[in-house]
Amino acid sequence: MADGDAAVARRGGPPGEPRTVAYLYIAPALLVFGAFLLWPILHAVWLSFYDWDGLTLGTWAGLDNYRQVLTDPELRAPFAHALVLVVFFAALPVTIGLALAGLMSRSALPGLAVFRTVLFLPQVIAMVVVGIAWSAIYAPDGALNDSLSALGLDGLARAWLGDEVFALPAVGMVGTWVGTGLCVVLFLAGLSKVPRELYEAARLDGAGPVREFLAVGLPALRGEIAVAATLTVIAALRTFDLVYVMTSGGPGGRTRVPSYEVYDRAFQQGQVGSAAAIAVLLTIVIMALTVAINRFADRGAT
Repeated sequence: MADGDAAVARRGGPPGEPRTVAYLYIAPALLVFGAFLLWPILHAVWLSFYDWDGLTLGTWAGLDNYRQVLTDPELRAPFAHALVLVVFFAALPVTIGLALAGLMSRSALPGLAVFRTVLFLPQVIAMVVVGIAWSAIYAPDGALNDSLSALGLDGLARAWLGDEVFALPAVGMVGTWVGTGLCVVLFLAGLSKVPRELYEAARLDGAGPVREFLAVGLPALRGEIAVAATLTVIAALRTFDLVYVMTSGGPGGRTRVPSYEVYDRAFQQGQVGSAAAIAVLLTIVIMALTVAINRFADRGAT
């Protein structure tokens, strides 16, 4: 008996005590998570099964709201627009970020810290401010058209945000400008961990700058690429403020995205159930893409 008591004392208490203490520490966080994240999500799912205007008594709609989103071209279009924005918010920043990080890591350029800070600066500016600033640049008498005129390219000048073909890419280029700095900083941090001996060995084997980066730098950035892709894809799919400030979904609905559609249906048209269904589907798409990106990164690491 004495030996058993001594063993318990050495362990710091009864066998179940450490686990109980851990639960006591985790419980407040779980309560906050449930109250401010899990419950609103479940409530949104519940609302998506109703036809409700936000004021009067709602009526049960079942899967009609989801069926409408999947079959109505006007409701599918925002999801297609969001996928286009993924190219500008995610694919281009990651590609440009890899190229810039590869160039910046090869040699100690003067003013590199300042350049890196300038690239990251859009991340700390409110997106509403970014949208207003770029709206002024894209205006018919804005800096972009003035620059084209100064270069003798007056034929390319246009009302960028009022053009049904160029409005969505114009918004997307703002996302490219914002996301590139984040990707560069992440990739430079990853490249700083690569031993210089690996680069020197690649040079001794006759590798040029591009082959050296592909053989040494790129494999070392797998984790950083997964993080950058995850953050930028999520930013593309849930973007709202840029669209709201720059185009309000126009012209002709060509820049309507799921987040803006949720706002418009819930607060402008009084179709809360339909808005909730769009929000739930958007959440599912974001979670699916996030899981796919991380599984791809994990598979490549093995």
